[in-house]
Amino acid sequence: MDLIKDFKQAGQEHVFKFFDKLGKPEQAELLKQLEQVDLSELERLNNELVFNGGTAEKNINFSELKPAPYQALPKDKDADPAWAEAKNIGEKAIRDGRLAVFVVAGGQGTRLGFNAPKGCYKVTPVKQKSLFQVFAEKILSASKKYGVRIPWLVMTSQVNDADTRRFFSENSFFGLDKDDVIFFSQGLMPAVDKNGKIILESKGKIAMTPDGHGGCLRAMCRSGALDELKKRGIDCISYFQVDNPLVNIIDPYFLGFHILGKSEMSSKMIPKAYPLEKVGHFCISDGKLTVVEYSDLPAQYQQMLDDSGKLKFIAGSVAIHILDRDFVERLGRKGSELRLPFHRADKKIPYADENGNTVKPDKPNGIKFEMFVFDALPMAKSPVIIEGFRGDEFSPVKNAEGVDSPLTCRNDQKKQFARWFKSAGVDIPLGENAVPLLDIEISPLFASNEEDFVKKWGNLNPKPEIRNGLYL
Repeated sequence: MDLIKDFKQAGQEHVFKFFDKLGKPEQAELLKQLEQVDLSELERLNNELVFNGGTAEKNINFSELKPAPYQALPKDKDADPAWAEAKNIGEKAIRDGRLAVFVVAGGQGTRLGFNAPKGCYKVTPVKQKSLFQVFAEKILSASKKYGVRIPWLVMTSQVNDADTRRFFSENSFFGLDKDDVIFFSQGLMPAVDKNGKIILESKGKIAMTPDGHGGCLRAMCRSGALDELKKRGIDCISYFQVDNPLVNIIDPYFLGFHILGKSEMSSKMIPKAYPLEKVGHFCISDGKLTVVEYSDLPAQYQQMLDDSGKLKFIAGSVAIHILDRDFVERLGRKGSELRLPFHRADKKIPYADENGNTVKPDKPNGIKFEMFVFDALPMAKSPVIIEGFRGDEFSPVKNAEGVDSPLTCRNDQKKQFARWFKSAGVDIPLGENAVPLLDIEISPLFASNEEDFVKKWGNLNPKPEIRNGLYL
């Protein structure tokens, strides 16, 4: 059998240790798994990230590191000539059907104590809508506003793909045309031990782990999703992550700056809330735009002030991007010379003991390989960064309690809705930390931004009573 021969030549024949003891279905399943393994890629990653202790990661000369320039947010976007022009360009591109949206949704809600796809988690203050429903309503709202069908790419994982598809089906795709929701799964990579050997998880299964959010680029290509976008004439992809219901997924200003800048990849930055906030930092390193993770940037740099007394490295990366379709194809297609780098992560990986019984280790015993989507920025032509307002863009649900929790996210949604009401001349009573004392919720189907809300509210007659549980 060629597959057995290939693994033997690669020094990975141990994966067949229990092969003869397996039944025919289990043998077929193992062979199907092994066919997914790119042995030449694995050999390269072992040489780069395992055998040398992982020192192939890029070295940063911190003394030469500079904060990345960005398009600052003006007080009034429509009164600012550059932002007004960007909006016009962006809105035309949306109407012309050039935009698709793309959510990375491979995670489970484990950290939230929720045993289901994270996108199914309920987040809104009044109606308790799921993350997926919030995004679907934003797409529906923009589709109606601009008179166009906007496809939605949903990247799942092997763990949650079936559950995610079922959730959409049970909810009638939240009003979207099911042909406009394109599912595909994140890629997997074999986990290896400290000697570069593929970890056998059980007698008939090797340990496979997701290849990181950067793997979305080649997953888009290999799944055929990118071909579908090309067929529809779409050349811009709005990228976001599933845990952030505030994200403005169809932003004409952002799209306009991306198009005007002839950018292959653009990013939205949010000013850091405090010096040591756990976000990446947009920087210039060796003349290239790059993201330096908070874990890689020394604390002294994270806290450094500029001449005006503001944080020098203030531009926080919150995983909001626009990607050109052709750029994704160049980075993601098989055999491409231009590719994202892999990173090493030491993890606790279940493994089969001498008798084939699965053991769950209590300390890291293996290595997984993953890619980060922001590593594409240094490879992109003319990358653009614009500033976003945190209150309208970023409040993720990551932790069960404390920072970035369901409570903080609900409060941030209520704060956003209260600001919209204030702009329409209605004061919502506020409590501690300016959190509204009333539970209020505005559906994206009523209005998906402040400007549209003010118009819609002004035209309401009669207007509803401002009360706890108000839903528009």
